[in-house]
Amino acid sequence: MAGGGRRVVIAGVSSHWGSELARALERDPGISQIAGVDTAPPEADLERMEFIEADIRNPVISRILPGLEPDVVVHCGIVWYPETGKPARALHDINVIGTLQLLAACEKCDGLEAVVARGSAAIYGSEAAAPSFFTEDMARRYPLKTRFQRDIGELEGYFDNFSRRHPEITCTMLRYQPEIGPGLDQPLVRYLSLPVVPTQLGFDPRLQFLHADDATGALAAAVRNPVRGAVNAAPDGTISLTRILRLAGRPTLPIPHPVAGPLLSRVGKQLGAADLYNDGIRLLRYGRGCDNTRLKRDVGYEPRYDSEGAVRDFIAKGAAGRRLFPSPHPGALSQRAARAERVGGLR
Repeated sequence: MAGGGRRVVIAGVSSHWGSELARALERDPGISQIAGVDTAPPEADLERMEFIEADIRNPVISRILPGLEPDVVVHCGIVWYPETGKPARALHDINVIGTLQLLAACEKCDGLEAVVARGSAAIYGSEAAAPSFFTEDMARRYPLKTRFQRDIGELEGYFDNFSRRHPEITCTMLRYQPEIGPGLDQPLVRYLSLPVVPTQLGFDPRLQFLHADDATGALAAAVRNPVRGAVNAAPDGTISLTRILRLAGRPTLPIPHPVAGPLLSRVGKQLGAADLYNDGIRLLRYGRGCDNTRLKRDVGYEPRYDSEGAVRDFIAKGAAGRRLFPSPHPGALSQRAARAERVGGLR
């Protein structure tokens, strides 16, 4: 450590979660220096952070990172959804190649104590026969069926290998459940904000939404107290999709299973989730719950909001009342469903 405090480098600092982490660490007197690496500067006003413009996919990161002399490196550069400058077809390259180059750079950092990665609970998948709550040792119990799942599995494999080769470095993989919160603009939040919400007839999944404040809090806690291995970043309990939409006052349009995939896939693309058909559709059919014992016991972070509390706060502060996406009229959705059903019957 330098000057009695930790030096922290945040890769992907211009992402929402990278910027929020930097903001939280700026208020921490135990952090002596913060450096952020990304291809563009963050929009947030960060006073203590030094910004370095670099692409972690470029091998030049192996020359930049050691010069920053980090105690902790945080990987916030794993992209879940397409965004400006990061189209769906580039996500694999950004996530996998970027992670490989970042870990190669970490190998050259003398005195590095910990690497913390912001991963995804999508590695568990969403299955009808899944347990009520996944513990960290249950990853890969079911086949990795989607492209994003396989990418996350590949990333975790790289981190596991890095951890075995460098036992002196504590490697923490945070497996995040989807986040929700006022002002948060992500595909699942947009889905819940639709004036009429299409659902899958006969399915009422139990979901976990992690409040945005807890998402940042868990990441900051892992920087201060990193632990070895995977840690589920999830709230207490679950909440059914039906209850979420009832609390939000959202009417639903149940869609029969044979046509739900094609219709919701189209809606997903409009919401900005390229792989909603593969990941989001399964999540909104079967749900997913994660056990957060390690987060509370080992990392030492107690989420402020349980699953229902996070949803209630989202609704109470008006985020669910805004029309974030110009949804088609319910009649138009019904017509599309009928057309899709006719086409499916002709196959």
